[in-house]
Amino acid sequence: MSENKTMKKIRKNLTPTQLKEQFNHITGLIINAKHASYKAVNTQLVSLYWDIGEYLFLKVQSNDWGKSIIKDLSKFIKNSHPNIKGFSSQNLWRMKQFYETYKDFEELSAVLREIPWSHNVCIFSSTDSIQEKEFYIKLVTKERLSYRELERQINSSTFERVMLGNLKLSTVSRVLPQNINNVFKDTYVLEMLDLPTLHSEKDLKTKICKNISSFLLEFGRDFAFMGEEYPLQVGNQDFAIDLLFYHRVLQCLVAIELKIEKFKPQHLGQLNFYLEALDRDIKTENENPSIGILLCKGKDDTVVEYALNRNLSPTLVADYKIKLPNKELLQKKWEEILLSLENNEEDD
Repeated sequence: MSENKTMKKIRKNLTPTQLKEQFNHITGLIINAKHASYKAVNTQLVSLYWDIGEYLFLKVQSNDWGKSIIKDLSKFIKNSHPNIKGFSSQNLWRMKQFYETYKDFEELSAVLREIPWSHNVCIFSSTDSIQEKEFYIKLVTKERLSYRELERQINSSTFERVMLGNLKLSTVSRVLPQNINNVFKDTYVLEMLDLPTLHSEKDLKTKICKNISSFLLEFGRDFAFMGEEYPLQVGNQDFAIDLLFYHRVLQCLVAIELKIEKFKPQHLGQLNFYLEALDRDIKTENENPSIGILLCKGKDDTVVEYALNRNLSPTLVADYKIKLPNKELLQKKWEEILLSLENNEEDD
């Protein structure tokens, strides 16, 4: 039997779906190999910049070299090796700054080799504390952020909003078996929805559903969208949750109720009811208790604290903004809270 006839016979025994699965397997191998190759090249490149940065740091620290010598080094590389790009005096100083920033943080210096050089430059040049830098490095590796997405996360003060959220999760944490640190935010920024100042709950819900990929960049890519107006039946009555998600790491359902007004304590009753219904009728035995997020257009933190203090349901009250926040104000607020916590520890 000829080779062509043999191939035709084999093809007849395969369904189009089976053939597609086999083809997808091959393309998957190709994509994975390319990704591994790119990752290896990037690791080598970042390691090279680290080594150069270390050498420059030691030379400058010992007063052997100054800015003029590093300019001469850049010219020497350009003239003697014209095919080698990326070693301007500015970039050489960045390599020194790169090493100087992380040299005392051994664990972090290993992780930063996993992200592109451009991302590294963006992080160490646009953030302040080492805690903030570590946060964004781990966020890039976890969610595979593009450079543009990373810029957006920094400009929207994701670090400060997550840290503020962690401080206000005590009532949620005490009724949950899993660690929810760094998952939720105190304020969500929805500038990507391009909402007008005056909008309805329907407008908000529709915009979220139409821009779910962008929305998940803000909420986190471990959230999987399960649907809007998610139906629940309790007794002989029908109810609907505004938005329902599943969180892959926390392994639980996450119900989101939307309010285009300032938080009111009575809003919690409806959401708590939905969580009870989810846990009784929808949640599987292997999943953790459901979590609720009440997303309001504004909130008074003291009112929220009082409302949640005796609340036994895992519920988070957050507000949303339709424009990027003032990063300096959020940084100042976070620094004030840190200072307050330090003073309290000293008093104890």
